[in-house]
Amino acid sequence: MKNLFLTALCIAGFSTSLFAQSGSGFGIKAGLNYGGNGDYFRSAADNFENPDQNIGYHIGIYGKLGNQLYFRPELMYTKTKSEYDSGEFDMQKLDMPLLVGLKVLGPLHVFAGPSLQYILDTDFDNLTVDYVENDFSVGLNFGIGLNLKRLGIDLRYERGFSDNEATFIDNNNLISMDRLDTRPEQLILSLSYRL
Repeated sequence: MKNLFLTALCIAGFSTSLFAQSGSGFGIKAGLNYGGNGDYFRSAADNFENPDQNIGYHIGIYGKLGNQLYFRPELMYTKTKSEYDSGEFDMQKLDMPLLVGLKVLGPLHVFAGPSLQYILDTDFDNLTVDYVENDFSVGLNFGIGLNLKRLGIDLRYERGFSDNEATFIDNNNLISMDRLDTRPEQLILSLSYRL
């Protein structure tokens, strides 16, 4: 009798789990980023420059577990560009948002969660990147999305949490060391397709 009860409980739990995860799956995504990195501190001039916002892109994969309440991990290659008076700062990184979402009305959903970021490469015009404080940093994503069958669209805001600076040496062999805040602040528009 005890074994029968445990078996029935396991079957009920498994069925409930399958029903709750009816929206589960995985897919591909890509889109545009609009934003920039932080301030550029010029030690020689003893001042700083704010970045001009610019357009970048991302492409990657995602998974989804759950339906009404869901967990959505993503892995994306992201390229961003920030323009300063001194030049352009290009950054390539891997982003891994770990999002928790909730369906609020029909195909509309909201989500939020941390984003783990790993810097692959950085480049600044006319300057040599001497040192990036942390290749790995943490940020925050939150946004709103719309799912239409297999196709999805979402708009999110991303902001880096961790202080993370890159230092540069002037290629003209000057002794000054310039610093740039590499934390992103951007709006991200994505299209996704569930496979």
